[in-house]
Order: sequence, then C-alpha cells, then structure tokens
Amino acid sequence: MYSEDFDEQVAALNSAPETIAALIRDLFDEDLSRAPSDGTFSIVETMCHLRDLEIEGYTIRINRILNEAHPVLADFDGAKLAAERDYRSQDAREALLDFAEARRRNVFTLKSITPEQRELQGTLEGTGDVSLGRLIQMMCEHDEGHIEDVDRLCRLSQLTIEDPNRI
Repeated sequence: MYSEDFDEQVAALNSAPETIAALIRDLFDEDLSRAPSDGTFSIVETMCHLRDLEIEGYTIRINRILNEAHPVLADFDGAKLAAERDYRSQDAREALLDFAEARRRNVFTLKSITPEQRELQGTLEGTGDVSLGRLIQMMCEHDEGHIEDVDRLCRLSQLTIEDPNRI
C-alpha cells in the first residue's frame, strides 16, 4: 500500500466523526431515534454501532495485529449487540462523542505505525487473513457506508422537519 493512500485513509478515519456530527447537528432527538421502515439502523443505533465497533472491534484488532503473531480476530455481530444493548434507548450524541474519542485514539496509533507494520496480518473470522493496511481500508469502507446511511436518514428527517404539521 502506498504511503499516500494510507495517509489519506487515516485522514478519512480521523474526519468521520466530525462528518457525522455535522450531518446530525440540527436534528431533534426523535429524528435520531426514528426507525427506518426498511428495518435498517436508526441514527442512534448507527452511532452506538460505530462506538461499540470502534472500541470492541477495531481497537482490539489493531492492537492485536500490532502485538501478536498472526492473531485470530473475532467477528463483531452488530445486529445482535444492537438488540442486547437496546441501542434505540441510548443517546445518539453521547455515543457519537464516545466514538469520536475512541477513533481519535486509534488514529493516533495508526499515525505512528511503520510501512512494515501495515503488512502485519491476523485472521478475521468470517473474512480470512487481513493485513493491518487492509483492516484500515475496511474501516474506511465501513465508515463510508454508515455516513451514507446517516445522510439518507437526515434527508428524510429534513422532509419531516419541513412538515407544517410537525410540532
């Protein structure tokens, strides 16, 4: 992986919480917790998912790849955790702050790794062997998908905000 690609990916990871914060800034709590009719995560569920995956998934995976010889990395069942932890009852903005702090720590770690460390590998359950560089790419792809989801939900909420019958 070229250094500039890696640097761009780390910059994208660093900016994701701020991008999401800007998207949800003007929404009401009811907009954040409104469940989409298609069964996908609401905004609050997405914030909790990002927080928990960052802390319990990515942080652990990054550290294990850096500190262990070819570790086996656990899968992360986001839908199961959402139900078990009742994400819909949580505070979206608080979850976003926790996600941002965990992401800040991970970005700090990633900025200090060498090109050789980017090639270190682990085996991710359900995926197979992944290098640290590939894990970073997967994180970026995951962020992009959820940013698109949040943007879509925000646009739907804007239609509701503009509804003259909304109190």
